[in-house]
Amino acid sequence: MVKLHYATKATLVIGFLFLLASCSTKEDSEFKSQYIAYKALFVDGGRVVDTGNDDVSHSEGQGYGMLFAVAANDKDTFGALWNWTQRTLMREDGLFSWRYRPCVDNSSSCIDDPNNASDGEILIAWALLRASEKWGVSKYEEDARNIVRAVEQKLLVVNNNSVVLLPGEYGFASDQTGNSSLQLNLSYWVFPAITDLSSLSDTPSRWESLFESGLILLSNMQFSTYQLPSDWVRFTPNSTESDNSKIGALSLDNVISPEFGFNAIRIPLQLAWSPRFRQNARLTEKLLSPYYAWWAITPTPATINLLNEETAEYEMSKGMRSVQIAVNSLMKSEEKQRPEWPEINRNMDYYSASLTLLSMLAVLDNAS
Repeated sequence: MVKLHYATKATLVIGFLFLLASCSTKEDSEFKSQYIAYKALFVDGGRVVDTGNDDVSHSEGQGYGMLFAVAANDKDTFGALWNWTQRTLMREDGLFSWRYRPCVDNSSSCIDDPNNASDGEILIAWALLRASEKWGVSKYEEDARNIVRAVEQKLLVVNNNSVVLLPGEYGFASDQTGNSSLQLNLSYWVFPAITDLSSLSDTPSRWESLFESGLILLSNMQFSTYQLPSDWVRFTPNSTESDNSKIGALSLDNVISPEFGFNAIRIPLQLAWSPRFRQNARLTEKLLSPYYAWWAITPTPATINLLNEETAEYEMSKGMRSVQIAVNSLMKSEEKQRPEWPEINRNMDYYSASLTLLSMLAVLDNAS
C-alpha cells in the first residue's frame, strides 16, 4: 500500500474542498446571472408578472420571486416583493388572494378572485423564513409564523390518520370537516418547505403528518399505464382509522384536470429537493421511476390525459425540461456533472422561467 505523507494528504483534502467550493461558487454565480434576467423580465416594482397569462400576478409568483431574491441575496427586491404582497394580496385572515389582474387603480381593488391558493402561502412563508435566517431579520420569521398559523386554521384538514392541504379555502370541499370528498393538488405540497415550516408551528407534528400524507397519496396516485400523478385528484378520506398505506380513496372523477401537466410537473422536483425524501431509497425508486420513464420518450409531450392517455401535440417547455435536469442531478449519482440549464430570456414566459430558477435553486440548496 502506498502511504501518503501527512502534508500530501492535507494538500489533497484542501484541493478537494477547493474544487467543491469552486463548483458551488459557479452554480451560485450562474443562478444569480439567471436571476438578474428573471428580475428584468418579470418583476415590476414589487409585482411578479405572469407574461403568459395576461400579465396577472399570483400569490404563487410572489412566493417564487421572494425565494429567488433571498437566494440571490437581493434584499431590496425581496423587500419590494414582500411589501407589495402584504399591501395588495394579504387578506384580513393572514392568507393571500391568489390573483391580481392589472387595472387603473393599481391596488387591491384589482384582485378579481379573493380566494387563496395554498401553494402561495407555503412559498411566501418559506421565503420569509429563509430571509430571516439569511439576513437575521426577526420580523420576517414572525411574519412567516403568522402565515403558518393561518394555514393551520383554514387549510389543513385533519382526518383520523392523515393531514391534507386544501388548495384554497373555498371551492374544494363541500364539507370543511373533510368527511366528504376533497379536490387536492399535490403540486401544492412543497416538501422541503413543509419540513422547514414545521419549526414555526406550535404543533409541528401536524406538518410532519402533512408531509407523510403527501407521500402516501402520491404512492397511490400512479394513474394510467404511465403511473403518473394528476394535476388534480379527488380524495375521499377513510372514515375510521385503518391501513395507513391507504388513507383514503383516490379518483379522477370530475376533477379540474385529469392531466399530468403544468401543475404536476413540479411534484418530482419538490420530492427530489427534500433531503428527508431522498433518505428512503425504496420510496424514491417507487415514486420517481415513472418520471424517468416518461422523460425517456423523445420528444417528451408537455402533458398527458391520464384517463385516455392522449398526449399534447407539443413537447415539454424549457422550464419542464429544467425539472428533469434538476431531478437527474439530485437523484442520479452518475449525472453529477454541472447541469446545463436553458437560458432565461425574452423567448421564455414567466412560468417556464420560474420552473428553471426553481430547479436551479433546488440543486444549489443541495450543493451547499
